[in-house]
This record gives sequence, structure tokens and C-alpha cells, in this order.
Amino acid sequence: MRKPVDELSGRLGVAFSDQRLLEQALTHSSFLNERVEERMHLSSNERLEFLGDAIVNFLAARLVFERFPDAGEGELTAWRTALIRTETLAGFAQRYDLGAYVLLARGEESSGARQRQALLADTFEAVIAALFLDQGLDAVQTFLLPLFEAELESLPDRTLPVDYKSKLQARIQAERRVTPRYHELDRSGPEHRPEFTVEVRAGDERLGTGRGPSKQAAEQAAARAALDALGGGVSEG
Repeated sequence: MRKPVDELSGRLGVAFSDQRLLEQALTHSSFLNERVEERMHLSSNERLEFLGDAIVNFLAARLVFERFPDAGEGELTAWRTALIRTETLAGFAQRYDLGAYVLLARGEESSGARQRQALLADTFEAVIAALFLDQGLDAVQTFLLPLFEAELESLPDRTLPVDYKSKLQARIQAERRVTPRYHELDRSGPEHRPEFTVEVRAGDERLGTGRGPSKQAAEQAAARAALDALGGGVSEG
């Protein structure tokens, strides 16, 4: 059962001037596919998710750029990845119990979609976009940067996370002058706990495959497998 949206503003600590933006951010496309009549006054959160993804990426990039002045491009990419990965954004969403406020189709509801990491991350990005449109970038920064700061502090010993995709891309571009491409091979498991299988290729050559609870995690696993297969060792930090 969906919780009343009015409660969410209190959880977020944000008073929206245009409550319709928050309502749209919480409307999953499956709900409108099931209830066509609602399309007259509701839109899905897909467009907001698109905008929110760009805003989250930008603020994460700017934060790590300013926080780590001596870091190179590869290190900055790794820090940013730690902040914007699906698991991190889903964790932010869970802090505010966002899943409980999403409008879902009955089938999605019964499948446990409210706890699905991909849905939670997408909803969080949509809420960020709604806040941006309602109150501007300063309000988004006030809300989001403390979450990013806490996430950076929570990393064990502030150890730099390994971005295997960036490592593989740098190596393949240097050695072969092509960019690795990732392809989803399979998605299995229940809707609320999916597992993705992804392969990475350089041209027509398959370099490695990987699995994970999100496409992003599976791509990282595939990149790591490719680096292992190519030899030369894979550093954890």
C-alpha cells in the first residue's frame, strides 16, 4: 500500500512549492500503463529521472573534483562512481523510505518492486530533478551534498574504490584504439531481486562476462573479468 505523499515532504525536509512535481517524481510508468485514464493529469517520472541523473552526476563530479585536488582523471572517475552507482542512490532512497510513496501497477506492487534497487535509484534521481525544477540548484546541493559527504566518509579507510570499467577502457584504448562495449546477455531472478549478466567486447572479441544485481554492477564485474583475462594484475586500490 502506498503511503500519502504529504508525509514525504516532512521526511525529506523540503517543502515543495509545486507538489505536482513531487507527485510526478513518484509516478512509475507501470502505473500509467495500467490506468490509462490517469494520463490526463499524471505523467511518469521517466523524464525527471533523465534530468536527475545528469544533476546527480554533475554534483558528484564537482564534489570529488574539489575534494581531491591532487587526483587524476581515473581516480576522480572512481570516486564519482562510488557516489552515483545504483546501490548508493538506492541507499539514499531507503533513508527516506521513497519506495513506500511510489505509484505502482498492481503487478509491480505484488512483485516487491518497492524494494528493488534500480527502481529506488531511479526514483531518487526523479525526486532530485523535481527539487531542482521547484527550487533550483542551490536547494539540490543543500539536500544532496550531505548525503554524498556521508557516503565518502563511510568508505572503509576512505579507500579509493576500483573502477574496473575505467581501467579496462584506458587499457583497450591505448592498446587497440577502440572503446570497450557492454551488452546485456541475460536478466534473471525475481523482479525485486534481479541478476544481470553482461559481456564486454572490443570490436568482435569478447573480453569477459560478469554478473551483478544491477547492470552497472554486472558491467564492473565483466570489466574486472576482462582485466584478469588480459593479465597484468588488477589492483584493489
